[in-house]
Amino acid sequence: MHTRHFLQLIGMSALWGASFPLLRIASPALGPWLLAGLRCTLAAVVLAVLMRALRERWPPRAAWPRLALLSLLTVVTPFVLFSWAALVIPAGYSAVLNATAPLFGVLGAAVAGEEKLTTRRLLGCAVGFAGVALLVQLGPVAVTPQVVLAALACTAAAAAYGFGTILMKRATMAYAPLPASAAVHVAAALILLAPAGAAAPSAHYTPAALIAVTVLGTITSGFMYWISMRLMREIPASAATSAAFMIPLFGVSWGGLFLGEPVTASMLPGCLLVLAATALITGFNPFRGAPPEP
Repeated sequence: MHTRHFLQLIGMSALWGASFPLLRIASPALGPWLLAGLRCTLAAVVLAVLMRALRERWPPRAAWPRLALLSLLTVVTPFVLFSWAALVIPAGYSAVLNATAPLFGVLGAAVAGEEKLTTRRLLGCAVGFAGVALLVQLGPVAVTPQVVLAALACTAAAAAYGFGTILMKRATMAYAPLPASAAVHVAAALILLAPAGAAAPSAHYTPAALIAVTVLGTITSGFMYWISMRLMREIPASAATSAAFMIPLFGVSWGGLFLGEPVTASMLPGCLLVLAATALITGFNPFRGAPPEP
């Protein structure tokens, strides 16, 4: 992996890690559906402006159903579920649970026949789900049915994104990254139009929430989705999703720094198990230049 690719992964991790504290700010005020809808709309506008400036062409009409499915997996489902979880659990929890995305990505690749499901990867699955359970049990938040549901929502969001990376990688091979990213977010905005519109009258449009959703939509959603698609075109999908390994570090750090969320030593075992699981499944090793062949 080139140095610029590695630096891009670190930058992506830092920005995506920051999205979880922003969700904690915006979701209670706007609600999950409106937050997700505004986020997608802002991202679509930003990417459409970039397309106009760079004179890119939109994907052909025949490509839109496939891109809409990609949108459902990698944008709509994660945005709604993580926004709902942000009403219940700290940003650090969501960030750690998001690190299971590469786990589901490799499982999806095995189901699709693109990678082999080895003993190491099966062991990684078991370790990963044990880490999720341990994190919820030993973290600073009391275990309640709502907390468990929120943790499951985060895991489901990570699964949707992980499985969606297979389609995302294929899309980068078929279409230019910017038009594909723009189409994905336009489709997401249209999918969320009705539920977001229904939630709009009951929302509280506080300055903090509006600033948070603006940053989420313009930077951590639209712009970073385009960057991730560009990066995925140049490196393997498993390497691109390895950014999820570093997101918990930034998510927990930003949550503790800006929201005063508790960061305790009891969270460490669950975090380490989740990270170990993703390393086992993807074959990622920071001391080795590239992951082993599947």
